[in-house]
Amino acid sequence: MAHQLTKKEQLLLEDLKQHEKVCIKKYQDYANQVQDPQLKDLLNNYAQQEQNHLNSINEMLGGRVPSIGQGQQGQQSQQSQQGQQNQQQQFSQTAAGQSGSAANQNDAMLLNDLLMTEKYVSSAYDTAIFEFTDPQMRQALNHIQQEEQQHGEGIFNYMSAHGMYNTQ
Repeated sequence: MAHQLTKKEQLLLEDLKQHEKVCIKKYQDYANQVQDPQLKDLLNNYAQQEQNHLNSINEMLGGRVPSIGQGQQGQQSQQSQQGQQNQQQQFSQTAAGQSGSAANQNDAMLLNDLLMTEKYVSSAYDTAIFEFTDPQMRQALNHIQQEEQQHGEGIFNYMSAHGMYNTQ
């Protein structure tokens, strides 16, 4: 049975759809520009996840709740956290000798743009979550928002490990 979306829900989903398209394009384009193969893999992985988000948004626009099960959600979250920890260790191991190069500076600029994008997109999901009437739709949006935040964390970890982000 299709969920009847309110006009506001439709408009929010259309906005999120455009945000996801921008994220996909940025991740794909930037993956082709960065020098570090490890970073290239990370960005390509995020591009695929953003495509999954877009697919979910399109399902929601059709009045369907995307197939994100509770067990699957918890498992993906745990796997993602473990992956983030592994990435941070790998980033730290490969960071030596890379800081200061022109390629590193270009990568830092691209990553800074991606981090700002993830911050913005996460906040757009935050607004949408509060505006949806159906709890399952809110849960699906919450799941996507958590993945967006994990993307931001992965980017931050890479930047931090490579001297591109100073927290002090």
